[in-house]
Amino acid sequence: MSLMNDSHISTSTFFLVGIPGLEYLHTWIGIPFCSLYVVAVVGNMTILCVVRVERSLHEPMFFFLCMLSVTDLVLSTSTLPRMLCLFWLDSHQIAFEACLTQMFFIHSFTAMESGFFLAMAFDRYVAICNPLRHTTILTNAWIAKIGGAVVLRGVAFSPHPILLKQLPYCRTRIIAHTYCEFMAVVKLACVDTGSTKRYSLSVASVIGSCDGFFIVISYVLILHAVFQLPSREASLKALGTCGSHVCVILVFYSTAVFTFLTHRFGHNVPPQVHIFIANMYLLVPPFLNPIVYGVRTKKFQDYVLGALKVKFV
Repeated sequence: MSLMNDSHISTSTFFLVGIPGLEYLHTWIGIPFCSLYVVAVVGNMTILCVVRVERSLHEPMFFFLCMLSVTDLVLSTSTLPRMLCLFWLDSHQIAFEACLTQMFFIHSFTAMESGFFLAMAFDRYVAICNPLRHTTILTNAWIAKIGGAVVLRGVAFSPHPILLKQLPYCRTRIIAHTYCEFMAVVKLACVDTGSTKRYSLSVASVIGSCDGFFIVISYVLILHAVFQLPSREASLKALGTCGSHVCVILVFYSTAVFTFLTHRFGHNVPPQVHIFIANMYLLVPPFLNPIVYGVRTKKFQDYVLGALKVKFV
């Protein structure tokens, strides 16, 4: 059956192609994608369970980490299972409402992810640069307020499904992507969508650039404080922790920036490259966050190893 034959596609559904030109590799591509998803789910669920039962971990860093874990679980679960159905079961059709729902979760929770990265950077800044006032500045009430503000911002700046629901679709309903990406869907409308595209790109650029700017400021101040520590061992330990955090943040923002620039300027970028990077943007951070923020944290390590009764010589 030809993927471009849309005569059998219902007017209430869209047709997800997957990765154009690599359809014959879908089965194999699904294996590493599934592996990333399983590790992400297990890792983030472990963080939530451990922080819930261990009272010594009830501190700002781990509360923000739990918020990030919930965000990662929702973000990956809203895309990966449907993507695997496409890769392994040839389930290409998706209902219009389901497509819009998936799009809402993607846009709102990626904005939340960026916000929680900023919150965690601020937490590290206070903990390292002003440790004596850490718990008095970031009280439970303020942590709840910051978390609520991040969630509200993510929801408020994600009206993409509403915008798309109002558009008429009189062209083909074939989406050349693995999930319902906003730009891939808006191209199918048969009216001028220039203002809609500009709004989406503007919101993404403003949120990403503002969060990124304050994250950079936080880590610059952290590095300044770290280099002034009297103990070389303490400095190296703090640098190692901050370095791993920065690597995760760079993966998230670099893939996001690449996707943004591809939509804006990269008309000559092969679609396979664009779609692959867009998938990494949604899959890799949920996979890395539990490893970097959880497993590499000594308190978390001590509790998990103690619970499993693992002894090292």
